[in-house]
Amino acid sequence: MNIPFVDLQSQYQSIKAEADAAVLAVMQRGDFVLGGAVVEFERAFAEYCGAKYCVGVDSGYSALELIVRAYGIGPGDEVITAANTFIATTLAISNTGATPVLVDIDPQTYNIDPTKIAAAITPRTKAIMPVHLYGQPVDMDPILAIARKHGLRVFEDAAQAAGARYKGRMVGNLGDAAGFSFYPGKNLGAYGDGGAVVTNDAEIAEKVRLLRNIGQKVKYYHEVKGFNHRLDTMQAAVLLVKLPHLDGWNAQRRRAAATYRELLADLPFATPATADYAEHIFHLYVVRVNNREALMDHLKERGIASGLHYPIPIHLQPAYGELGYKQGDFPITEAYAETILSLPIFPELDDDKVAYVVEAIRDFFQSHPDEMLAQAVAAD
Repeated sequence: MNIPFVDLQSQYQSIKAEADAAVLAVMQRGDFVLGGAVVEFERAFAEYCGAKYCVGVDSGYSALELIVRAYGIGPGDEVITAANTFIATTLAISNTGATPVLVDIDPQTYNIDPTKIAAAITPRTKAIMPVHLYGQPVDMDPILAIARKHGLRVFEDAAQAAGARYKGRMVGNLGDAAGFSFYPGKNLGAYGDGGAVVTNDAEIAEKVRLLRNIGQKVKYYHEVKGFNHRLDTMQAAVLLVKLPHLDGWNAQRRRAAATYRELLADLPFATPATADYAEHIFHLYVVRVNNREALMDHLKERGIASGLHYPIPIHLQPAYGELGYKQGDFPITEAYAETILSLPIFPELDDDKVAYVVEAIRDFFQSHPDEMLAQAVAAD
């Protein structure tokens, strides 16, 4: 059996007729840039998130950067975010001239630890950017309370969390604004790059619309120095087809995750925990295991793909050497970066496929008894 890390072909086949027709309709209309499908998707996704406004952009990174810019944050300012995240989070801050300030993570959820945020606030802090990592919402209420106390904005990095809920509320509608990614492998993925800004602030939505479209409302009349960060009309058309399926696909991911958890329960490594306030959508299924490279090789021999999200923490990346962080500054993030391993997960991953992955993992430990012992010691 061959099991990919994510199976985009199976998903495409399940919606092929709708997706093909939607793309063909764009070609027939010829409204390739900021066409009708973009407007329609923006309305539909805002409604899905329970928010007033959605502005489609060309990537999740652009969504976050334009949020930071729209709120006037730049050189000399600081934005607090998680040490455990994809680099797009911090690039969206630093590429505006602002400085990302990192905070270690909660050991259970792998998300930013709200109890450590207050200590990171300085007179230059302007915002907090929590990351709903791997599809699990951050514990937002304490973060919102800290933000209110210190007069800070809260920007959700929801790039991996379309459809996740926090205490029954959809992510993207919890802070001042949120950035989503529609990269093909995301739970709601386009057939190319794409993203969106979601907010309830009309002024911010209008600023993002200007910034994404080279600073213009009317062609050739540029009100601000903007950027070319528009959502492609074909991608919007695909997203419109996919959006009604999203909740069902997320439910299938949760089913696969539950099967993993049940079948892996007797093996001595950490499986993902779901917080009691969260409706996790399992964009990724991340376990922690010693000697993961050997296990990855073993899985590959069995035809099973896997991944690492993320092996080098932001503060240890050469690109962020100027921040002055060092090894040991974020011990939980660092320890997890050495042991995290992402197993295959996607809506079409049925119980038989999950069982095959687990059987391969079990075979690895049975053939490596020393590894089994090391895992047991580490787990204790």
